[in-house]
Amino acid sequence: MAELLSDIQFLPGVGPRRAQLLGSEVGIRTIEDLLCYYPYKYLDRSRFYKVSEINSDVSYIQMKGRLRNLRKVGEGRHERMEAIFYDETGGISLVWFRGIRYAASRLKPDTTYILFGKPSVFNGKYNIAHPELEEATPETEKKLTGWMALYNTTEKMKNAGLTSTTMRKLVYVALEELSQPVRETLPRYILDTYHLMGLDEALRNVHFPKDPVSLKSARMRLKYEELFYIQLSILKQSVYGSKKSRGFVFAKIGTYFNSFYSKNLTFELTGAQKKVLREIRSDVGSGRQMNRLLQGDVGSGKTLVALLTMLMALDNGYQACLMAPTEILASQHYQTICEMLRGRGVTVSLLTGSTKQSDRKEIHGSLEDGRLQILIGTHALLEDTVQFSNLGMVVIDEQHRFGVAQRARLWSKNQTPPHVLVMTATPIPRTLAMTVYGDLDVSVIDELPPGRKPIRTIHYYETKRDEVLRFLKKEIDVGRQAYVVYPLIKESEKSDMQAVEQGYEYIREHLPQFRVSMVHGQMKSTEKDEEMQRFVRGETKIMVATTVIEVGVNVPNASVMVIESAQRFGLAQLHQLRGRVGRGSEQSYCILLTPYKLASDTRKRIETMVSTNDGFEIAEADLRLRGPGDLEGTMQSGMPFELKIANLVQDSELLTLARDTAMRVLESDPSLSAPANAILTLQLRKKTKETIDWSKIS
Repeated sequence: MAELLSDIQFLPGVGPRRAQLLGSEVGIRTIEDLLCYYPYKYLDRSRFYKVSEINSDVSYIQMKGRLRNLRKVGEGRHERMEAIFYDETGGISLVWFRGIRYAASRLKPDTTYILFGKPSVFNGKYNIAHPELEEATPETEKKLTGWMALYNTTEKMKNAGLTSTTMRKLVYVALEELSQPVRETLPRYILDTYHLMGLDEALRNVHFPKDPVSLKSARMRLKYEELFYIQLSILKQSVYGSKKSRGFVFAKIGTYFNSFYSKNLTFELTGAQKKVLREIRSDVGSGRQMNRLLQGDVGSGKTLVALLTMLMALDNGYQACLMAPTEILASQHYQTICEMLRGRGVTVSLLTGSTKQSDRKEIHGSLEDGRLQILIGTHALLEDTVQFSNLGMVVIDEQHRFGVAQRARLWSKNQTPPHVLVMTATPIPRTLAMTVYGDLDVSVIDELPPGRKPIRTIHYYETKRDEVLRFLKKEIDVGRQAYVVYPLIKESEKSDMQAVEQGYEYIREHLPQFRVSMVHGQMKSTEKDEEMQRFVRGETKIMVATTVIEVGVNVPNASVMVIESAQRFGLAQLHQLRGRVGRGSEQSYCILLTPYKLASDTRKRIETMVSTNDGFEIAEADLRLRGPGDLEGTMQSGMPFELKIANLVQDSELLTLARDTAMRVLESDPSLSAPANAILTLQLRKKTKETIDWSKIS
């Protein structure tokens, strides 16, 4: 008899070799792992077809009949096995190109089999390649009819005979071998409140559904549990745990903040910016460490909010730092902030990989003795030699580009952890924010500064390139500037590099009256910066570039963004690139150039870009089209444990329900010490024992 934690190799049909493969390929090492290896799809096997009913409308078919003319044909690489499967209405050819010996050793002529397979037409006749065949007995009929689960398998697994059919058989054996029902993992009061199926029944029905209703109930139960424990883990360690996490108290708003606000700000903050600043002010005055995510579309004024937040730290005697993922973006922040702070007497420095050794020495010294108040930089801020006198506020821009362990190194700079403001210009869908960033308080700037006109996005096929060039000329003639961006998937791809360089020559040839800059990732930093600055100063009118200009370039005079081969970009990246224009008061345009032939998902991406400028709407569409696993690579890496059955896109309502439940549980029992919640503590311990608690690192 098997137990849940039994080694998978001792399950009949596995053995050491298959066990090693299951572990290395799909992480199945115990009976429990196998039962939690959920099917990805189900096929309806509730009826038997007759051979005479086979037609082109039927994708998969199940029949009961006998074999005859079972024989090997051909030799060597061309060897195959053939047979005729027949019932009272006729016969159909079966063929095997692999697994021939296995099929020959187990198949017996004139024996009744249940067949399942996909008919195809060859030489004008139907046949079935590599059908599933099970000897027809009362037990197999019961096991194989109804809704049949399909399991993902790898090529190595298939080669070892671990096909979807084999996996289904192993799950069946495991469930039969269990010595007792699977122990419940949710409290009775949660099961009763939401009328959830018990765990043992859910596991049996998710693998071998009695009917569609039972399958739906089983999947809902298992999805709910997965999402509930993720939310419980995140909320317990952060939202409620933060009450114990001490932070610096910024007790006052003083001279730095007030003088900047009254003398340097030449415009009114938007309502959204004011709201966010109130939320931040409340955090830093509470005595608890702030961990806040600031979301805002490109051009919404996040940098200004970050500066005002850093000035709160300065007013209370603390230093602040801002970390950006690239030198270009760090330099842009440095220039912008120095310009904003002109006349306020605040000391600001820039530290990147390119900073000269003599300048580094001066920065390190003034940082340690407290003379340097704001340090802006890249990963260079994480170096051990960078020591602050009293770091009170950390701002991290485009934070998804930093590894969690990298960001954690900032914590060694102070005995008491500084307040943290994490910024992103990539709007995050609500479902993802509640999971990947569920440990952070979220603020949103959902309002653009007054006077900004929405960017007009137009889709052209590549055959209209001449028309695009005429439009560029027209815009530049009235004093504007333009970007032309080419995809660069990997810096080593020669074809991509050639595309950028050829594009540069093409623009120069067809618009010779205008000076053109070119920027790509293989240029030296000094060359790249010089080309950027020529464009910023208006000396060059057209910037031909790769996605290195996705962030960190602010040229209000640029009014046109042309994106070549736009089909090769994801929605989030297209939206980021579009955000490089529309920064002035003039009407701006984004032109997407693609081939005529596009895949349906690609066409939807382009249509989404044309129809809306709303970053959150685009992020939701991106999540629907690409799935959470692809979105900035944050999905699984940002969560306490992985999803095996739930889907953040399809199960957003269930996620909200699970989060609300977790919140109510923790509000009534923050330490989960009540007897009814003992099961929750046990499951959390079990689920998180092999994971690192990153919840306090934002």
